[in-house]
Amino acid sequence: MFKTYAMLGLWTLLLWPQWSLAQATPARFTPFIPATETLQQLNQGGFIFFLRHGPSDSSKPDQVPVDLTDCSTQRPLSDDGRIQMQQLGTQLPVLIPKITQIFSSPLCRATDTIQLVLPNHTYTIDDHLIYVAALTTEEKQPIIARTRELLSTPPQAGENYLLVAHGPNLVEVMDYFPTEGALIIFKPSGQESGFEYLGTIELHDWSSLISTME
Repeated sequence: MFKTYAMLGLWTLLLWPQWSLAQATPARFTPFIPATETLQQLNQGGFIFFLRHGPSDSSKPDQVPVDLTDCSTQRPLSDDGRIQMQQLGTQLPVLIPKITQIFSSPLCRATDTIQLVLPNHTYTIDDHLIYVAALTTEEKQPIIARTRELLSTPPQAGENYLLVAHGPNLVEVMDYFPTEGALIIFKPSGQESGFEYLGTIELHDWSSLISTME
């Protein structure tokens, strides 16, 4: 019996680090492609879309401090990213023909994304959608609160709203870091900090999703 307990104790010691790590590490967010039923409902309104800006040029990082009035101090869209956003401009209206309001980060890579994807659409720059990665915990709070507010507030009847902002902002809200150019679909509940995640459309997903809807 002593030998049995000794072996049990040994296995406990061996397995304890792995078990502790599993308990301490939160489950990673797993995005998914929106269901066909969701896609069929998009034109009815009532949805919030979060678009992370298009693919950017990481060889030209934001300067510190960044100048919001000077795009040369900011990480820009890459040449390929600009082409991809123009392509998205031909695809997005097929699945989402109705976007009535757009809220944008003040950074140029966000506003450039809008101008490439929806060139004829007006938009509102919201300073509380700015990139949070370089901010202190205290400085992040109004950006996090504003993002949650926009995701949780239902649009006017029959309308859809679009937010164009940054991956780290969504990490702060729901521990999800979307890829550049990804469109995330939400259904707001109208309650404080209340929204339902309904799926993500990556840049490589648009053609196949459009085909399934034809």
